[in-house]
Amino acid sequence: MPPATSRAFHDTWKTVPTQTITADGISFAYREMGQHNGGTPVVFLVHLAAVLDNWDPRIMDGIAAKHHVIAFDYRGVGASSGSPANTMEQMADDALTFLKAKGLKQVDLLGFSMGGMIAQEMVLKEPQLIRKMILAGTGPAGGEGISTVAGVANYDILRGLLTGQDPKQYLFFTRTSHGIDAGKAFLARLNERTDNRDKEVSVAAFIAQLQALRAWGQKQPADLSVVKQPVLVVNGDQDRMVPTSNTHDLARRLPNSTLIIYPDAGHGGIFQFHADFVPSALTFLAQ
Repeated sequence: MPPATSRAFHDTWKTVPTQTITADGISFAYREMGQHNGGTPVVFLVHLAAVLDNWDPRIMDGIAAKHHVIAFDYRGVGASSGSPANTMEQMADDALTFLKAKGLKQVDLLGFSMGGMIAQEMVLKEPQLIRKMILAGTGPAGGEGISTVAGVANYDILRGLLTGQDPKQYLFFTRTSHGIDAGKAFLARLNERTDNRDKEVSVAAFIAQLQALRAWGQKQPADLSVVKQPVLVVNGDQDRMVPTSNTHDLARRLPNSTLIIYPDAGHGGIFQFHADFVPSALTFLAQ
């Protein structure tokens, strides 16, 4: 067994090494760990302006306890090389290129926010590659408020600067006591990894992703009735970034969906309720 594979059994998200693989001239940065037991790998698709270190360690370690887990940086994002894509379709193509370079024949997808939009494009492009999907904090193409995410994000970035807080405290969590405490705990977890952290997202990549969100939000909705895969759709009940009405709409459009809405929770509902989300995700993946 190769060293990287045997090591992956024992790593946590705090310690797992970052690796690279080259495909179509792009060096993709990725991390993988968990149970290499012949089951379907779970591939994580990250949110706007995020790199590998933006994944919640509790979710990564929780899913990796039962599954082979893989997360990667999009082209031109974090430690991956190349120019950042400015459409969801191109990001989906890049993700498919990465999966094929890894030699993966079938995967489960866990897409959060923008990652959930990329997952939808992937399953429409190559349905045979996808077994199941978990779509969190996301919505369908053309969904309410998706084209104006930039305004919400920039407003909360400014709020963060003025108050000395991480913008994710405002973007991902409610302003109730529960939401504020959950945000602080989540941000602390993101800092648990101190060695070999990923490169921060560049301004150019952030702008390209905002362009992709604007275009995708103005796009005509896709016919998701063709998606026969089981899909777990999850969000908080007070998502400001991708309004929660999109989550209900997405679940209605997908013929084989299960819906979870967390109370007093925003865009980062899966992070606030990680202790419930991880068992729910594991049960869904095992069915």
